[in-house]
Amino acid sequence: VAMSQFTQLWSRLFGQEEMKLLILGLDNAGKTTMLYKITMGEAVDTAPTVGSNTEVFEYKNLKFVLWDIGGQTSLRQSWSQYFTAARAVILVIDSCDAGRLSLAKEELHRMCADESLKDALLLVFANKQDVRGCLTPARISEELKLTDLRDREWAYSRPNQNTEAENPPRSMAYC
Repeated sequence: VAMSQFTQLWSRLFGQEEMKLLILGLDNAGKTTMLYKITMGEAVDTAPTVGSNTEVFEYKNLKFVLWDIGGQTSLRQSWSQYFTAARAVILVIDSCDAGRLSLAKEELHRMCADESLKDALLLVFANKQDVRGCLTPARISEELKLTDLRDREWAYSRPNQNTEAENPPRSMAYC
């Protein structure tokens, strides 16, 4: 049911055209792993992204172009170059990295203030939830001040054991 809601949302908002989605987050958050779980249905060994990775994903007559942009400090400065025509942003948060959550919040709010993304949907993905002692999605939402994002559609999600091999992951349905 949730996946059909996701498909209906995309169809209603964007029709059948090609859609650009950005996968953003701080370095080591799991963005590239997310990219390949979505496009290939499985986790693959990855190295830190220097620049970007791009994959095309088709689902029920919808064509998504996913851009995974590196999250190192030097690369975050160039994120805005990718914002044009983005229909959605998947912000991947490392649930185990409480020390950098305030930096993730700064980047999120800077990104949301950019005029190029004013109509883009936002999915905040609380990654690494399988690690003992990680922050809960509710705590991450609170720390990121998601409720302060007034004029924006957003949702947050977290993976679970049942979504790891799905293509696309069920957690994308919350967008």
